[in-house]
Amino acid sequence: MMLSRQKPATGPGSSTPAQESKKKKQMPTTEEYLDRRDYTGAITLLEFTRTSGKGSDETDQWIAFCAFHLGDYKRSMEEYERLSLKEGINPDVWVNLACSYFFLGMYPQADDAAKKCIPAPKNGLQNRLLFHVSQKFNDEKKLMGYHQNLQDVIQDQLSLASIHYLRSHYQEAIDIYKRILLDNRDYLALNVYVALCYYKLDYYDVSQEVLAVYLQHFPDSAIALNLKACNHFRLYNGKAAETELKNLQDLASPSFTFAQDLIKHNLVVFRGGEGALQVLPPLIDVIPEARLNLVIYYLKQDDVNEAYNLIKDLEPTTPQEYILKGVVNAALGQDQGSREHLKIAQQYFQLVGGSASECDTIPGRQCMASCFFLLKQFEDVLIYLNSIKSYFYNDDNFNFNYAQAKATAGNFKESEEIFMLIQNEKLKNDYTYLSWLARCYIMNRKARLAWELYLKMETSGESFSLLQLIANDCYKMGQFYFAAKAFDVLERLDPNPEYWEGKRGACVGVFQQIIAGHEPRETLRDILQILRNTGNPQVEYIIRVMKKWAKDNRVPIS
Repeated sequence: MMLSRQKPATGPGSSTPAQESKKKKQMPTTEEYLDRRDYTGAITLLEFTRTSGKGSDETDQWIAFCAFHLGDYKRSMEEYERLSLKEGINPDVWVNLACSYFFLGMYPQADDAAKKCIPAPKNGLQNRLLFHVSQKFNDEKKLMGYHQNLQDVIQDQLSLASIHYLRSHYQEAIDIYKRILLDNRDYLALNVYVALCYYKLDYYDVSQEVLAVYLQHFPDSAIALNLKACNHFRLYNGKAAETELKNLQDLASPSFTFAQDLIKHNLVVFRGGEGALQVLPPLIDVIPEARLNLVIYYLKQDDVNEAYNLIKDLEPTTPQEYILKGVVNAALGQDQGSREHLKIAQQYFQLVGGSASECDTIPGRQCMASCFFLLKQFEDVLIYLNSIKSYFYNDDNFNFNYAQAKATAGNFKESEEIFMLIQNEKLKNDYTYLSWLARCYIMNRKARLAWELYLKMETSGESFSLLQLIANDCYKMGQFYFAAKAFDVLERLDPNPEYWEGKRGACVGVFQQIIAGHEPRETLRDILQILRNTGNPQVEYIIRVMKKWAKDNRVPIS
C-alpha cells in the first residue's frame, strides 16, 4: 500500500507571498500525517474522506493500517474483515488481517487467515507471521520449517531476532541487531530493541546509553520513554521512574495513545502496587506482565490463595513465569504445610537456576538458593547467596533469608548482624524473625536481649512458643538465669511436670554459677522467688540448701 505524493503546482522559488500564506492554511495530507507518525491525525482525515463519499478500497486499507499502528487491533481486524469479503481483493489483506488477529492473541484465526494468501508468491510477511504463530503454539517442527524459509533480508532477520528475544536468548538477538546497525546506521529504532535486550540482561546502565541514541532523535517516543522509566526504576526507585512517565504525559505525543495501557500498568508497578486492583485485571489479556504483577500484588498482601488461583493455569514459558510460579507454590506450601506444593516450587527453582541462560544471572542464583533452602541444604544456600549479597545489601527480604541460612549453618554472629539490618516492620514482627533473632542472641550469649523480645510480645500462641525456645536454648547454652525465668512463666501458664524439671535444673545451675563467682550473688534473691512460685514438695529442700549457703556467706536474700 502506497500513497502517491502530491506534486507542487509551481517550481521552487516561484510562489508569491499570497500563495505561501494559502499553503500554510492547507489541510495536511494523509502522507504528511504518516511521516510524522501521527496515526490519529491520519485516520481522522481518512474517515472524513470516506464519510464524504470519496473513499475507496485503498482508503479502507489505510484506515485499517492506521488503526493497527494506534494499537486498536480490534478495529483494524474489523476493517480488514470487511475488505476480505470483497471479490478480487489484494491477497495481502489476508496477511494484514492475520497480523491483527495475532496482536489480539487470536492465534488459530491468525494461522488460518495467513494461509489464505498462499497464492501470493513468496510472501515474506506471511512466512514471518507463521514463524511467530508457531512460536505461540510451541510447534518446534513448524517453527524450524518457517525458520529455514527466512532470507538474509532485514525484515526476516529482525523477525528471527524477535524470536530469540521471546525465548530469552537476548545476546543472540543483540548480535543480529548490531549486525544490521553496522550497515544501516539510520535504522535508529534498532537501538530501542538493543536497549530492551540489555534491560532484560539486567545491564540497565548500558540500556540507558543505547536508548539515548534513539531519544536524541525521537524524544516523544512512548516506547523509548517507557523503557527509560523502567531503567530508572531498576537503577534508582519508583519515584524517578514515575517522573520519566510524567514527562511523556506532558508531551502529549501522538504515540502516547498507543502506549496508554502500558503506561497505566507500569505506573502501578512504580508506585509499589497502588491501584493494582483497579488497573491490572482489565489488562491481564492485553499486557502479559499484568497477570504476573497482579500475582505479585496478591503475594505482598499475603493473599496467597488469590495469587495461586491467578497463576495455577499459566503454563510458564519465561524464567520470570517459572520463578513466580515457584514463589507462589512455596508460599502456599508453607501456609498449608503442603509437601506437594513445596516440591513443585523446588523443581521450578531448579529448572531456572540450572538453565544455561539463567545460571549466571542474579535471579538464577536466587533460584538455586531457594531450591537448596527448600531442600534444607543450607551450606549450598550460602554459596549462592554469598555470590550476590553485594547487590542486596539493603534488601530486607534478601537479608531475611540470608540471616536464616547463616543461623541454620551455625554462624550466629553474622546472622544476628544481618537480622539487625532489616527495617521492614512487618518482617520484624513476624514470628520467624523473632524466633531466629532470639536464638542468635542466646547463642551469642546475649540472653537478656532474647528475654526482652519476649516481654515486648502480646500473649499468644507465638509468645508461648518463643518462651519455650528461650527456656530450652538458654538452658542448653548454660545461661541458666533466663532459662529459669522462662521455665517459671511456662510452669505458671501450664503446670506441666517438664517445666518444673526445667526450672529446677536452671535454678540449681544459677546457684552453682553464683557459688563459682560467674553470676552476681544478688541474683540468688530472684532465684528463691522463682522457686517459691511452685507448689512442688522438692522446693523446700532446695530453698533450705540455698538459704544455708547465703547465711554462711553473708549474702542478703530478704
